[in-house]
Amino acid sequence: MLLTIDVGNTHTVLGLFDGEDIVEHWRISTDARRTADELAVLLQGLMGMHPLLGDELGDGIDGIAICATVPSVLHELREVTRRYYGDVPAVLVEPGVKTGVPILTDNPKEVGADRIINAVAAVELYGGPAIVVDFGTATTFDAVSARGEYVGGVIAPGIEISVEALGVKGAQLRKIEVARPRSVIGKNTVEAMQAGIIYGFAGQVDGVVSRMVRELAEDPEEVTVIATGGLAPMVLGESSVIDEHEPWLTLIGLRLVYERNVSRM
Repeated sequence: MLLTIDVGNTHTVLGLFDGEDIVEHWRISTDARRTADELAVLLQGLMGMHPLLGDELGDGIDGIAICATVPSVLHELREVTRRYYGDVPAVLVEPGVKTGVPILTDNPKEVGADRIINAVAAVELYGGPAIVVDFGTATTFDAVSARGEYVGGVIAPGIEISVEALGVKGAQLRKIEVARPRSVIGKNTVEAMQAGIIYGFAGQVDGVVSRMVRELAEDPEEVTVIATGGLAPMVLGESSVIDEHEPWLTLIGLRLVYERNVSRM
């Protein structure tokens, strides 16, 4: 089986693939202070519960694919693969790794690995042109051309960042649960904040995507808009531009990149 690990700024998502099928997944908090040994114990605890894997760390794992936006965590995961999975092929997404997606930006090295991986999966699943909207710590919008090239994108504050900022900076406001309110016009402070978050972000997605589509293709109908990320379901029902929802887009991209590189190792 293939273990895929997507390390974000706030959460780390792990997926277990049996061929092309994802058979298990986990979401944990990202902690830059965790050491390689702590990460290994955490992995053993999670995977030890799966019936298709053995009791020992590494049993049943045939390959590992990792991408990370937190350099310190990537460093520790590299140590995990070396010490605890020494005989297992591992692909860590970084400069030099074959993705199959040309990066047409001013400085390709500064594009987040997860954004490139999302583009890989988008091209494979839906073709181009496409726009990936990833609802993570930041909300990112990534454009893929008709020829499968990564051409650039947009970065905006994410939903959780916005909620936290309101609670910290607003003297009479507080942190709230991100949930759909009864109506757009809130009858209390909590509902008013929820409406601002849910409908405000839906409006942001519609506005940004509409502008990107005009630059990306002559015919807007040709562009597939894909939503992913943990908070995507909160906005899906309110946005008018999202065509597809693929919660495991990054993990699928990691599987594809692993397959394209493992034969070269």
